[in-house]
Amino acid sequence: MFVIRQVATEDVTTLLKLARMVHFINLPSNRDIIASKVVRSRRSFSKQARDARERNFMFVLEDLETGNVIGTSAILSCISWPGHPHVYLEVTRKEFWSDDLQQGNTQVMLTLGEDVSGPTEMGGLILAPGYRGHTEKLGRFLSMVRFHFMGLHRRQFKKRVIAELMGAITPDSHNLLWDYLGRRFINLSYKEADLFCQQSKEFMTALFPREPFYASLLPPEARNLIARESDETGPARRMLERQGFEYKGHIDPFDGGPYLEAVRDRIPLVEATKRCDLTGPLTGAGKSEGIVSCEGDQGFRAVQTSFTMRGEGVRISAEAMEAIGATRGSAIGVTAMPKKSSGKSGKSGKSGKSKKS
Repeated sequence: MFVIRQVATEDVTTLLKLARMVHFINLPSNRDIIASKVVRSRRSFSKQARDARERNFMFVLEDLETGNVIGTSAILSCISWPGHPHVYLEVTRKEFWSDDLQQGNTQVMLTLGEDVSGPTEMGGLILAPGYRGHTEKLGRFLSMVRFHFMGLHRRQFKKRVIAELMGAITPDSHNLLWDYLGRRFINLSYKEADLFCQQSKEFMTALFPREPFYASLLPPEARNLIARESDETGPARRMLERQGFEYKGHIDPFDGGPYLEAVRDRIPLVEATKRCDLTGPLTGAGKSEGIVSCEGDQGFRAVQTSFTMRGEGVRISAEAMEAIGATRGSAIGVTAMPKKSSGKSGKSGKSGKSKKS
């Protein structure tokens, strides 16, 4: 069985190994940064982080059979505020027409934008390569547990929720959009600029031009990356769109990956999540399937399992009860989901990517 739990201090080394497997902005392969995020997460789960700007909830996926941590995902309660903007490129279109030539064209424009309204962000997701395509759809589990947790703790998060999808990165950690655009104004490699965002984004607003930029001036290979997620992130996009997320014309200024956004209380899985009482162990197959969690002495723990619900009472298997540390009478969170079907699960980007959280 697999359990998703809140991150612990002893997970830092494993998270560092996961971060080295893929390019992951939310979790760069830097021990000090990862350790700092773990501390923030522990404070967030223990409700010591009273300011939304300090809350960063990190989850890890553990294989109970081996005891290994094999994946991670996160939610950032508030990613911007005055003096600490969320920086993006706005993609717009401008039409031109010549009466003399009787012809025209439409140009794609890129303009640096700042958002200080403080939306919540679905942090990036990593699943160890050996577990991708698992029958338990572990990538989906890591993604959906965030909505489950959000549904249980709505006041911890903002009404507007965004998710950044991973753009196309070369095997040597380059991005052509950054090389042909961002680096013309900021003399840092893509990887260097990405990492520096962990400390500050001031360099972006100070050095990047504010005037609209004509995308047609870029070479085709860079221009084609605008608002395009990586091939590996395609499933994550479809998953988010099923939860009501939409592209609103904002992209990441580093790799061109699109931002999707949704209204917290209109996300189907958030709406479907409820608190119930555990009335005892389930014998046989349950009538429903989904995510069930408990927040007891062991902290937040969740599993994918079948369950049977009657009124406000729920029954789950004894194995699931043990995995989440629940006993008869425990208050548990429940999110019903469609039954698992065959298919591959992958990483999601900046929900599979990461982002600069």
